[in-house]
Amino acid sequence: MNRAIELAKNAIRSAYPNPAVGCVIVHQNKIIGEGYTSPYGGPHAEVNAIASVKDPSLLIDSELYVTLEPCAHFGKTPPCANLIVTNKIPRVFIGLLDPNPQVAGKGIEILKEHNIDVTRGVLEKDCKKHHRRFLCFQENKRPYITLKWAETKDHFMAPTKKMRSQTAEPYWISSGASRARVHLWRSKEQAILIGVNTLREDNPLLDVRMVHGMNPVPIIIDPKLSIDSSYHLYSNPDLIVFVDGTTKYKQEEYPFRILKIDFSKEVIHQLLEHLYRLKILSLFIEGGAYTLNEFIKSGIWDEARVIQSTNEFKDGIKAPEIKLNPTHKEFIESDCISYYINSPNE
Repeated sequence: MNRAIELAKNAIRSAYPNPAVGCVIVHQNKIIGEGYTSPYGGPHAEVNAIASVKDPSLLIDSELYVTLEPCAHFGKTPPCANLIVTNKIPRVFIGLLDPNPQVAGKGIEILKEHNIDVTRGVLEKDCKKHHRRFLCFQENKRPYITLKWAETKDHFMAPTKKMRSQTAEPYWISSGASRARVHLWRSKEQAILIGVNTLREDNPLLDVRMVHGMNPVPIIIDPKLSIDSSYHLYSNPDLIVFVDGTTKYKQEEYPFRILKIDFSKEVIHQLLEHLYRLKILSLFIEGGAYTLNEFIKSGIWDEARVIQSTNEFKDGIKAPEIKLNPTHKEFIESDCISYYINSPNE
């Protein structure tokens, strides 16, 4: 199962909105097949693992290990539980029950109906950690939310206007190695969100450049739809912009998706309801201070990663504060990264 979890990590970004599942097939204590979830619309982990077995005749005396219950419904692909039955694999070890109502025990029922020996809850805690995005989406009806920011030693996350250049561009606080780590984090999440102030001050790309990986879907909270063609993100066709319901615009005049919410009411729940309907499983929030603080105050977040440099600003925009102890810390060059957990799935 440990190996299945490692395999599953290869699919964390490409499988969205499907869960990133890993599967291992063992015959007489030797691994004979491995697989993980293909990009969305492609074969699931069990299909890929079975297909990788060079001698299919061994399957009738093999064990299958899978991080999440085999699916039992027809979606983009046929049910994996049926495929296991067809190949007469006699023993199946499952990390987690799938909370998706279309599965939720039905996969195990199919296996047991055909006299397959099923063991569930294998390395369950580790599988829950790996599948935390999918579990949050299914159980909480919202994306899994990770907050991230960089701050100085004296707890500022942005400098004063005087310290910035005249052009809108990021003001780097953390080291190059830490920025590469942030790009790695971005590559694992389905979407990335900023507020309009960060758009105006930094004119960011919000993509993955410093590591190999897929770009997240960029999202901006921009109540008055102030973004124009001078911003990098304007021409990104994947961009989603949340505007106030009273804002006048014509969708056909903009090259990105515009969604309305009522800013006179609670914003976060409305935003997350939209993202749930769009099947966004994970959301990486990079700023600015107001947006991050709103999520912290609401209590609706799951992880936070705070990069602290040795620099000092003496003045500027104060960084958010999380009143929890970090689960652990990591040092990259001169930076210290503190990790926080606020999720029951962790």
